[in-house]
Amino acid sequence: MNRTTLLITSPPAAGPLEPAAPAPALDERLRRAARHCLPVLALYGVLKLIGFSVFMYLLDSAGDFRRKDPRFGGGAHVWDVLASWDGWWYQQIAENGYDPALVPVPGATGLITLEGNSAAFFPLYPAAIRLVSVCTGFGSYGAGMLVSVVASFAAALGIYAVTARFGGRQAGLAAAGLWAVWPGSGVEWSVYSESLYVALAAWTCHAVMSRRWLTAGILTFTAGLNRPTAVALIAALAVAALLALHRRQEDSPRPLIAMLIAPLGLGGYLLWVGNRMGDLGGYFTLQKGAWAHTFDFGEQTLDVLTSVPVGRFDYLFAYPFEDTIGVAVVLLALLLIPLLIRLRPPAVLIVYTLFTLALVLGSQQIFGNVSRYLLPAFPLFIPLAVRLRTLRLPVLCTLLGILAAASGSYAGYALFELGVP
Repeated sequence: MNRTTLLITSPPAAGPLEPAAPAPALDERLRRAARHCLPVLALYGVLKLIGFSVFMYLLDSAGDFRRKDPRFGGGAHVWDVLASWDGWWYQQIAENGYDPALVPVPGATGLITLEGNSAAFFPLYPAAIRLVSVCTGFGSYGAGMLVSVVASFAAALGIYAVTARFGGRQAGLAAAGLWAVWPGSGVEWSVYSESLYVALAAWTCHAVMSRRWLTAGILTFTAGLNRPTAVALIAALAVAALLALHRRQEDSPRPLIAMLIAPLGLGGYLLWVGNRMGDLGGYFTLQKGAWAHTFDFGEQTLDVLTSVPVGRFDYLFAYPFEDTIGVAVVLLALLLIPLLIRLRPPAVLIVYTLFTLALVLGSQQIFGNVSRYLLPAFPLFIPLAVRLRTLRLPVLCTLLGILAAASGSYAGYALFELGVP
């Protein structure tokens, strides 16, 4: 499909004796939006439903969750697993709020020296859970699932909108489908914050590409209240704004205002936590002492990448099956970066993707979670989607459908049951 046939161009300017063309009526604009959005939402929804159903079937047939603590991957029903691990923390914050503190574990001398505290989890997602719970009457579980599912569809639309600028409608559909089946996508429909963050990140990038600077600044501010990796989004917006000013593409202060707004959410939360703990670096102290999560400049990632290929699993936080998937995802990401750069996308996408990769691969953490942590690096979908646009729609849907069925195992079960999401 020719890209030029998909671009929406402005009508020619009216001549001096011709009246300006009237703006489309509201119902016409809604019909246009529906024609663009409904296929994206339908494709994403069907693919996710396939993967989700397979995931639930695998959980139920294995039955291991019945013997686990409800806080750590267990529960009375299969769907309870979706609100365990990080989901348990988010529900606690939604119901009880925060009490930031650095509490030593008595006598601890190893990696874990501090008790876990809810301050390690950013406030936007639990605040959304609380708001939806109050408005709907749902409990924290139901509200959390509703927020995640709705946000996942918003993310699919954002990924479609960004990708369609490069390869047209077919590529946009392919990218939305890849978001549904990507390794780590099992957390998109769970009580986790990834879907909300990716929705904010995708629409931020789209706003920057459309030069809607204030919108981009506000979205980045909001994303900074959701996950610490929003520093990648802040950096990407700043670079794009500075380039626009340097090239004199903007003659207003809006890019500068966006740059000033963008870091306030992330910085404000970190300062609030540090003030409450009596240690300005308290958030990072907590992450290191309670979760052994710290920036190690890629030392652990290198250890895993050199161990798994030779069948060694004696490194920190080893989960063989999950880690094997993680290694495959990292190698795929490294292969896709030059293909993305070759498309010459706007700087906001390149900077955002590279910073996200650097933050994830440069951190000491449970390596098997890398497939989840790299979900926000959605620009990596673009080169694949551009190649997939050459397929006929039925063939594309069949291919993505097969991947969706398989994702119930590699993107769902492997995360929640064979590892620690």
